[in-house]
Amino acid sequence: MKKTTSIGVFDSGYGGLTVLSEIVNRLPEYDYLYLGDNARAPYGTRSFEVVYDYTLEAVKELFDRGCELVVLACNTASAKALRSIQQNDLPLIDSEKRVLGVIRPSTEIIGDLTQTGHVGILATEGTVKSESYVIELSKYAPEVKVVQHACPMWVPLIENHRHDSYAGQLFIEEDVKALLDKDPKIDTIVLACTHYPILKEYIESLLPDSIKVISQGAIVAEKLEDYLLRHSSLSDKLSKFGTIQFLTTESSSEFDKKASVFFGREVKSEHIKL
Repeated sequence: MKKTTSIGVFDSGYGGLTVLSEIVNRLPEYDYLYLGDNARAPYGTRSFEVVYDYTLEAVKELFDRGCELVVLACNTASAKALRSIQQNDLPLIDSEKRVLGVIRPSTEIIGDLTQTGHVGILATEGTVKSESYVIELSKYAPEVKVVQHACPMWVPLIENHRHDSYAGQLFIEEDVKALLDKDPKIDTIVLACTHYPILKEYIESLLPDSIKVISQGAIVAEKLEDYLLRHSSLSDKLSKFGTIQFLTTESSSEFDKKASVFFGREVKSEHIKL
């Protein structure tokens, strides 16, 4: 069997597959190892300490399986665990390995997308409470006004295929309206949870053409490509057989059924314990 040095992609569940799909489309030559911690999802309402502990366990698992680079394709993990792992844990584990998140790539470009200078963030409770988007945008676009709104029902609606039901659409419509009521000048909305691209078309149907809805996957993929070009020594370590493997802490048969909706193609996973 070919020895792979994969790019690891981690999420608390299924949403990170929307990011992985965009990364694979842009960088198909690399090998990928996806890990979904479905047995302990969702992360959005958990404490900083718990999210950090779970995320670190997952990162170590991916490192142990040969990953040199891990992308936290989860806004909650990026908000609550990334900085601690980068600053405190990586120097002890292996200073040559890297862990990246999904928040910084988005905030680096948001300032260029808005015309009014008013940006809305739709996210989980954990991401909203972390203030990560507000903090990061203050660095890259301090002139932009950021308004956040938590959507606690969206992830369970999506994972239970109820987002396109009448009741599900009412929840979504109410949350979008609540965000815009906070700031009618918003012209750019960031879907700051990797589950939410599933809802993008419906959200756009609720809005005037003047409001842009931004998904993170394509942005993260573009920024990852740039990162690997700038860090050629890391890129050279990564194997390039074009393989994709999937791991889940939940039942693999259950994961496979739902995962294809997010990834856009058939998924075959392996069950593991963390």
